[in-house]
Amino acid sequence: MNPRIQRLRKLSVDTEPSLSIERALHETAFYRENYGKCSIPVLRALNFYDHCSKKSIYIGDDELIVGERGPRPKAVPTFPELTCHSVEDFHVLNTRDQQRYTISQEDIDTYAREVIPYWQGKTIRERIFGHVPGHWRDMYEAGLFTEFMEQRAPGHTALDGQIYRKGMLDFKNQINSEIERLDFLNDPEATDKLEELKAMEISCDAVILFAKRHADLAEQLAATEKDLQRVAELKTIAAVCRRVPAHAPQSFHEAIQMYWFVHLGTITELNGWDAMNPGHFDQHLAPFYTAGLKEGGLSREQAKELLCCFWIKVNNQPAPPKVGITARESGTYNDFTNINIGGITGDGRDGVSEVSYIMLEVIEELHILQPGSSVHISAKTPDRFLDAACRVIRQGHGYPSIFNPDVYVVELMRQGKSLQDAREGGCSGCIEVGAFGKEAFVLTGYLNVPKILEITLNSGVDPLTGKQVGLTSGDPRKFTDYNELYAAFVKQLEYVVDTKIRVSNYIDRMFAKYAPAPFLSVVIEDCISKGRDYYDSGPRYNTNYIQCTGLGTVTDSLVALKKHVFEDGTFTMERVLSAVANNFKGEEFLRQTIINRTPFFGNDDDYADAIAVQVYHDLLAAIDGKPNSKGESFHLNMLSTTCHIYFGKMLGATPNGRFAFKSISDGTSPSHGADTHGPSAVIRSLTKFDHTLSGGTLLNQRFLPSLLTRDEDIKKLGQLVRSYFTLGGHHIQFNIVDTDTLKAAQEHPEEYKDLLVRMAGYSDYFNDMNADLQQEVIERTENESF
Repeated sequence: MNPRIQRLRKLSVDTEPSLSIERALHETAFYRENYGKCSIPVLRALNFYDHCSKKSIYIGDDELIVGERGPRPKAVPTFPELTCHSVEDFHVLNTRDQQRYTISQEDIDTYAREVIPYWQGKTIRERIFGHVPGHWRDMYEAGLFTEFMEQRAPGHTALDGQIYRKGMLDFKNQINSEIERLDFLNDPEATDKLEELKAMEISCDAVILFAKRHADLAEQLAATEKDLQRVAELKTIAAVCRRVPAHAPQSFHEAIQMYWFVHLGTITELNGWDAMNPGHFDQHLAPFYTAGLKEGGLSREQAKELLCCFWIKVNNQPAPPKVGITARESGTYNDFTNINIGGITGDGRDGVSEVSYIMLEVIEELHILQPGSSVHISAKTPDRFLDAACRVIRQGHGYPSIFNPDVYVVELMRQGKSLQDAREGGCSGCIEVGAFGKEAFVLTGYLNVPKILEITLNSGVDPLTGKQVGLTSGDPRKFTDYNELYAAFVKQLEYVVDTKIRVSNYIDRMFAKYAPAPFLSVVIEDCISKGRDYYDSGPRYNTNYIQCTGLGTVTDSLVALKKHVFEDGTFTMERVLSAVANNFKGEEFLRQTIINRTPFFGNDDDYADAIAVQVYHDLLAAIDGKPNSKGESFHLNMLSTTCHIYFGKMLGATPNGRFAFKSISDGTSPSHGADTHGPSAVIRSLTKFDHTLSGGTLLNQRFLPSLLTRDEDIKKLGQLVRSYFTLGGHHIQFNIVDTDTLKAAQEHPEEYKDLLVRMAGYSDYFNDMNADLQQEVIERTENESF
């Protein structure tokens, strides 16, 4: 890091996240004046233009890449059209220990006076909860599933390369061509298409105006600046902002700034569930880098500096605050921007370039929360790149995670993508994959699979609330064999999934109708040619995912029941059910027998792994191919983020010996401490099911730092990755940290402010995690060998 980057990094890291009510005030005033005067798409676009014309513009000292979502770094706007925060919400956000967002009392009072009265009863969140049936709400409150969009818009979107070939003026020309082709005689949707296309055109103008205002400010600052070097930099910034995003970028600097304006536009227009992503950023930037070197206007050091500035810009954008159950399922500042590095190109070649290596250096040296990063390792990826990635992983920050394009290309083609679109796809946020720039791949929420087993063991009753939340599936004490138990579990699973999907489809239509995203639609392919919004089946592909959590926990619980109750007769069903109902009080012998004499998932044991495979396939059968509201399908995703902690809080003790309210297993990882035969056994267990049938499978592993001290150790880690991917694994990520360090950070947090650890699909500062999240990381199996 040069002095500029050191200063920018320090400012970003030291600045506490805050809430800005500026956008909410602008939007409320605009809606009061204009609601009902035009179509909803045009209203949304004009609202976006109005805010871009008025919002505070910030250009900080030392900055080369410019633009903030709020009026200053780490200032997060609110989105009252989706969720109108209460005064109580603001006080909680302002005072809680983790994920605190500062806000002044003056702003709270202004919000209460100007914003809340207008939006009460009109928000998307209120529309949702005013519609959902009682049995859905009972399931939701029991922790059987979550719903991402109950307070945020659909998200997990990544771009392809078209914004580096077209500027907003080019998009406007394309929009106007489509308007001219509208057939009002034969197309009954022509009027709706016209309104959407007009909205897209307005949103293009909004982002051009936003950039122009930055150019104006840069020139004003240059006029009073005394430092000649900074004067030159400000003039360059002004020139860049006058070119992009109106026109396609021509230089490395312009290409980065082009993406950043598009990124800010999408997350300012609407608060999507997780941020916009640049997709294969290194592949998009590589031609600009090569041209810059050849023409002499760019050096490697300058390119690295610009990328560092971009990384810090992303870090300046904390996730908008979450409240209620959504805060409990995903408590982090991380907004899940994920930089895909390496992989393969659209024509199947190795995608690694010198820009890829520079990005790895940036990740290693900056050591900041955002953006997330992932390396994509295909059979064509050189070992040199994998080694370089493993050296960064060795630092113990949890970045980058590792993906297998050879598997996810097949996943995407199975879902109906073309070969080229699949190759150009990848990961958007955590581990879910989609076709970049051409797909709305919407994550609808998590499914608590062990909770489904719990209600099965109680004939559909939630033991925590006492409510009948599932089907009356029979008294398990009367089941004569394991197959009868498992059949009841599958019936409950199908019922819960279908209940969730019905409401998810309703929510999708609410966003399409009341909260379209015309600017996002501009930059996602086929929305313009279809004249349809991103949320209204405009993209080429439209996928919904349900993320299933707790595969290890439910598998081990089923294994324990099959072996100890139905096969060996070690314990009666009555005794096991009584033990879990009482959190194993007085039944430590039973609990220890289960823990020590059960073949658990993750140890390459076919007895246990066969049940994991069966559960996986029945999750697929319950979810995969179910119709969504856009004429396409739901698919399975094995992701937990931090929801395995929340789900554990909603779950009593389980038959695998897990105590009540402890976290369940994350992603497809084994249960905590259950994998006793080393990491190689884990990957053999996980590759007994077909990863190409899902849209993502998450595997967490933790190693002692002492295991990766030598160059040969780096090679071994790379070989473990290659082995897993050769066997068909989708994703793997590592924590390189010992238990003593984690416990010391709990006791003396002031000494470990920069300690980043890998959660599930993202990294977070250990000190920003609550005690439950911290303990979950500590309890993960600590591997001492490969």
